[in-house]
Amino acid sequence: MSGEVLLEVDDGVAVVTLNAPQRRNALTPAMAGELIAALDEADARPEVGAVVVRGVGRSFCAGGDVQTLTAAGRDPAEPGAYADMGAIYDSFLRLGRVQAPTIAAVRGSAVGAGMNLLLAADLRIVARDARLLCGFLKRKMHPGGGHFVLLSRLVGREAAAALALFGEELDGEAAVRLGLAWETHDDDAVEDRARELAVRVARDPELARLAATSFRTETGPPQLSWEAASQYERPAQMWSMRRSAG
Repeated sequence: MSGEVLLEVDDGVAVVTLNAPQRRNALTPAMAGELIAALDEADARPEVGAVVVRGVGRSFCAGGDVQTLTAAGRDPAEPGAYADMGAIYDSFLRLGRVQAPTIAAVRGSAVGAGMNLLLAADLRIVARDARLLCGFLKRKMHPGGGHFVLLSRLVGREAAAALALFGEELDGEAAVRLGLAWETHDDDAVEDRARELAVRVARDPELARLAATSFRTETGPPQLSWEAASQYERPAQMWSMRRSAG
């Protein structure tokens, strides 16, 4: 481990920190592997009832590491290059499958794969002066990692087109207006607010994990019908009622 991803657990909240400020937390395959390992550890600790992802320095995550992308561009089908890109994709897929509810605490810029990472979380708290940019086409690169699905399920088709195809950029206020983030705050308050919300749900980690699974299954994609969601929720609700009754 290089220490480019850190994990701390306190009060039932796992704080996962991207710690490569020298390259604005851009993901290399090795760093992506560390991120996956940290999330695996969070899942393995039953006291964890929420996960907060944050970045050190001026950026949340500047996307995929330029050297990795350049090397992959020489021969994308070469097994090593294909595996390296897959490792980066796997890291935000892994965040989307964490058992506990997840929050992205976003300060600074989030670009490309960094957008995918924050979109994979259940909730986003974003700094007012954040810079959120899909950025794939600007790099002359087709989006990857299910970017269009991740983005459009939050902001809708029209806004997703403006952002992903036409290169529009968002700050924190615009992100909240579009439904891409829950709240926006001054930079120095973002992580405290994310932790405040995380502590609230983490008080009952067993229930938090079950509720997160139901939430993701019902809201999709694909989204369940109201009738199907009602039936899907019944076993979990009955379990929680029986547990409360002792």
